[in-house]
Amino acid sequence: MLHQVSGAGGLGVVELVLGTGPVVAAVLWLLVAFSIGSWGIILYKLIQISRARRESEKFIAIFWESKNLAAIHTASVGLKRSPVAQVFRAGYQELLQLTRAKRQAVGSDSGFSTDLGGIANVMRAMKRQENVELTKLEAGITFLATTGSSAPFIGLFGTVWGIMTAFLGLSASHTSSIQAVAPGIAEALITTAVGLVAAIPAQMFYNYFVARVRVLATEMDNFTSEFLNIAERHFLS
Repeated sequence: MLHQVSGAGGLGVVELVLGTGPVVAAVLWLLVAFSIGSWGIILYKLIQISRARRESEKFIAIFWESKNLAAIHTASVGLKRSPVAQVFRAGYQELLQLTRAKRQAVGSDSGFSTDLGGIANVMRAMKRQENVELTKLEAGITFLATTGSSAPFIGLFGTVWGIMTAFLGLSASHTSSIQAVAPGIAEALITTAVGLVAAIPAQMFYNYFVARVRVLATEMDNFTSEFLNIAERHFLS
């Protein structure tokens, strides 16, 4: 199929790619590396975010169906890919420490103040874990943005360089025939095409992943607010 792109006696795409100069060839290999790296990240993030969403939905259902935080904590152990479950675990561990401190302070002169170290500690622990989970979810996404924004320009550079080389060769050959520069221009335009092939899916999936991560971040924020309300009302009041 690739060979059929050319006309009779012309060059096919494979021959054009193999016949490129060193600069254009380097640009092509760089774009191929960008594309391979992007697709590797895309496949990994699709699996990661899909599991995170599915396990988070499962955990939230368990949380609202169960009345026992200890049982919820036990269930969360098997949902390690759920960012919401990990945020809960961080808040639950901090809440356990606070309730122990509260029981130890009962009857003592010092008392227990939720203003000085109660609900604020739980909130900080959950927010800290939320940042950790967001860092995991966002890892690699910036590479897609870089590919989407830079690959077309890298391909354009290869095209400009190839066309410039073709016309320099035309002046050296002392002929104005289009057949003399057509192969050089054709091989130069390939870099623009490859740049777009690398950039378009990277940019599309970057936008998709950003939207999915934003949804998960909102779920973590909402869950943190609900958990803090429950903790303050039933455990730290």
